[in-house]
Amino acid sequence: MDQFVIKGGNTLAGNIVISGAKNSALPLLAASLLAEGVVRLSNIPYLRDITTMIHLLTDMGVKVEIDESMIIELDNQRIANFSALYQLVKTMRASILVLGPLLARFGQAHVSLPGGCAIGARPVNIHLQGLQQLGASINVESGYIEAKAKRLRACRIVMEVVTVTGTENLMMAACLAQGTTLLENAACEPEVIDLANFLNKMGAKIQGAGTHIIEIEGVENLFATDYSVMPDRIETGTYLVAATMTGGQIQIQHTQPKALDAVLQKLKQAGATIDSGEDWISLDMQGQRPKAIDIVTAPYPAFPTDMQAQFAALNCIADGVATINETIFENRFMHMLELERLGADITINNHIAVIRGVNRLMGAPVMATDLRASAGLVLAGLVAEGETVIDRIYHIDRGYERIEDKLQQVGAEIYRKAS
Repeated sequence: MDQFVIKGGNTLAGNIVISGAKNSALPLLAASLLAEGVVRLSNIPYLRDITTMIHLLTDMGVKVEIDESMIIELDNQRIANFSALYQLVKTMRASILVLGPLLARFGQAHVSLPGGCAIGARPVNIHLQGLQQLGASINVESGYIEAKAKRLRACRIVMEVVTVTGTENLMMAACLAQGTTLLENAACEPEVIDLANFLNKMGAKIQGAGTHIIEIEGVENLFATDYSVMPDRIETGTYLVAATMTGGQIQIQHTQPKALDAVLQKLKQAGATIDSGEDWISLDMQGQRPKAIDIVTAPYPAFPTDMQAQFAALNCIADGVATINETIFENRFMHMLELERLGADITINNHIAVIRGVNRLMGAPVMATDLRASAGLVLAGLVAEGETVIDRIYHIDRGYERIEDKLQQVGAEIYRKAS
């Protein structure tokens, strides 16, 4: 099992090119099941979660071709297996996204209940209730979801809570339903918009993506298309925080600044000078120590839970005291105990963490507990004195493409080794 070894203390400076968004690429790969013909997706990141989804699709009979630049062609004309088995689904929660497309296009789906990061309960009941409202017969038995429907029928669905994957699954299913479906209390994340744009390019009729009410007029068929995945806003934010923590100067290229408003505002409050254009962001800390920043996570366009661990690391070495209020996932403070091993001063009370900035962190062995926790530990290692060794980095390989290479490009001393 691989580890990261980090020698902290370097000021980061230079350019980083952002990869395609994992949280967009996964639903787009699932949505390819809806198309008649060959779908061609570009700007796909090379990540463990992506390879898991590809394995899932090939197991169903999808013909997948990938070139050296990670352009993926998917042909589902010979699909004969409508199952997503536990062995693959247990490693990645986004596997549930094949449920809606399989049911809508083929009238059946046999999908394992999902796994993924241990950051708290993320029940799939909203997905299942919505599909039942669309006319599906749903049965959950022995850890599997068995879904059937001759053709889904449009309806009005009011989701109990805002859920990104729930919105995506139901939006995909409704594309082929008879009539016009309204999804209310829908997620507004940029990745939902990217999926809607992809579906519309295949012939769907979706309006309102990016708002809390999405209207989907069902069509008979969707067709093949080419599409480029949006840049990864969480990867962008992670590298911006890295530069902020080290007092550095960095330019991020091939990104979407408008998708990061809440994160950029917090970085400015931390003392960063930020400029941006259509597809780039520059950040300069001028060698200064960041200021402590209070964070409350909430659905988009508020501050993203996927950036909470990174800002926790920032607050560990910031000037002042900050609180982090995690409102999305109940178990997403597990990385705080690992940060304390590096010398952080953190007090946790339920879903609120109080972090008092210290003058220095000291390198130590730590263990990643989930994807974004891994990123937070990497950032802490970049500023800790001495050597930090991070175990279980397979978590970070699920969501960051070549993170050690990109950090090396801007002056970090980080390398991967087999434990």
